[in-house]
Amino acid sequence: MNDKKQLAFMTAYNRCHDAFLRYCSALAYGKMDTEDLVQDVLLSAYHKFEQINDKDQLLHYLIRAARNKSISNWRKKKYRAELLEQHTERLTAKGVNPEIMLDIQLMYRTLDQLPEEQKDAIILFEISGFSMKEIALIQNSTEGAIKTKISRGRKKLRQLLEDDKGPSSTPSIFKNFKSILL
Repeated sequence: MNDKKQLAFMTAYNRCHDAFLRYCSALAYGKMDTEDLVQDVLLSAYHKFEQINDKDQLLHYLIRAARNKSISNWRKKKYRAELLEQHTERLTAKGVNPEIMLDIQLMYRTLDQLPEEQKDAIILFEISGFSMKEIALIQNSTEGAIKTKISRGRKKLRQLLEDDKGPSSTPSIFKNFKSILL
């Protein structure tokens, strides 16, 4: 029985592995260790795998679980400077230049100022690469509502970034995120 469950879980998980890791990496930045978040969520998902009705929707389950877990950890631990150090070391190991690292840190601080639903929609769309339709399924919303959240979130981000460091190219920062995360 366990071998069948493990095989079924791994088959379902392999289809969404990369997207899930990108999301967790963006979600955990500066708040918790990405590997810890991934492991906690995967362990929980594996134990509850039989309860998931549509195994093709495992990614949506994992994203909701990761978001809930990160919120729970954030409330318990709050911000820890050593996590920023760990993320900086990982980015340095990937050859990311210091200017881009500063842009990334600025973007995450700015993202944290957005309402949660806008922040999640932007992370899912801009950083993790999900379609509007997929985000609507994940957030139990409509595509129109997601487009609105992303549009308003982008506008607010642009405004906050301009207030913080002058005119900036928000899309180019997102492009940098996509190229270096995980």
